[in-house]
Amino acid sequence: MSDVFTPLRTAAFRRLITGRGFAELANGVAPVALAFAVLDVTGSLVDLGIVVGARSAAVVVLVLFGGMLADRLPRSVILQGTALTAAVTQGLIAASVLGHFASLPLLVALSVANGVTAAMSLPAAAALTPQTVAPELLTQANALARIGVNTGRFTGAAVGGLLVGSLGPGWAIAGNAVLFLLAASAYRTVRVAHAPRVAGKGVLGDLAEGWRSFTEHTWVWVVVLQFMIVNAVLAGGLFVLGPAIADQSIGRTAWGFVIAAEILGALVGGVLVAHWRPRRALLIGVLAILLEVLPLVTLAVLPSVVPLLVAMFLVGAATEVFVVAWDVSLQENIPAEKLARVYSYDMLGSYIALPVGEVVAGPLGTRFGTGPTLVWGAVVLVVVTCAALCSRQVRTLTRRENAPAD
Repeated sequence: MSDVFTPLRTAAFRRLITGRGFAELANGVAPVALAFAVLDVTGSLVDLGIVVGARSAAVVVLVLFGGMLADRLPRSVILQGTALTAAVTQGLIAASVLGHFASLPLLVALSVANGVTAAMSLPAAAALTPQTVAPELLTQANALARIGVNTGRFTGAAVGGLLVGSLGPGWAIAGNAVLFLLAASAYRTVRVAHAPRVAGKGVLGDLAEGWRSFTEHTWVWVVVLQFMIVNAVLAGGLFVLGPAIADQSIGRTAWGFVIAAEILGALVGGVLVAHWRPRRALLIGVLAILLEVLPLVTLAVLPSVVPLLVAMFLVGAATEVFVVAWDVSLQENIPAEKLARVYSYDMLGSYIALPVGEVVAGPLGTRFGTGPTLVWGAVVLVVVTCAALCSRQVRTLTRRENAPAD
């Protein structure tokens, strides 16, 4: 087996994961800080769902366009531009909170702008990794990239909780702007050969070609349908109902550490999958998603610090097992010139129900109670994951023959 750290010998890969690390450090702070900023401004669960849902809606609307751009333009340039734009939007949110002129319409507008930058950057970031390393190093590269990303998220969530608890959400969001500037600086130094491109098809032609590549593999669209529901349930449960429950139980600072525990678990999961490469990685990854029910049930019945820390740690490890298996499966089976568009359809399907989950979580929690809403969300998550496992392709997809042996 190739050494786990071999991809770090490539300068382009090192710079890419440095940029993603800074960006995810900012993104680790953002959910904690923004949630409590909205609660401070409006005090409404419904308003919190609207703000976070607005960002997700912007991602859904534009992610296909982002995938098309990433298959046409240099992906490192796209990442640099989106990081700079994110710095501006985060700076404006921070200024509005610190200047006491934040309002629901303003926070929604800036969240939409932030969602636009995410829609442009997500497919480019996912598709750029295989351009920076040799094919036989994809597993290690994806695992290391995820470790870097999750290190940023872990640190950001913990720091976000501390900053919100001590200085308030405005200063926490202000730090995001600086971190995004550092990410843009790192992306600027990434130098790779352009991925092959097919010219002359036009916007609709490019999108149609990406759709054909997305739908010709049953395992791709089945798992994406699974995550359409899973992500909606988790977004509403953890990022709308979660902060509200934390405000009444464990406190804001502790909630930041609970979020950080998930990312610490993801770091452990990243180390695991960097060394362990089962032939049926996708099957194991999908099975691991069943552990996502743990924080939902724990928030519903036992919203205490230690149980939540344990639940989120296990969820982080399980999610990382899935994400690396998913990335390697796509990168080994989708042609490089179509990869960003397939990723964009993956992201569209996975994110399209996010605004629904985020927006309806508040009203459902208010009407039926947060506990019952979370428990029923856990039930839905189990059902859709078991349905995905009914697909033979999901259960039997194996690593390609030229992949390194386990």
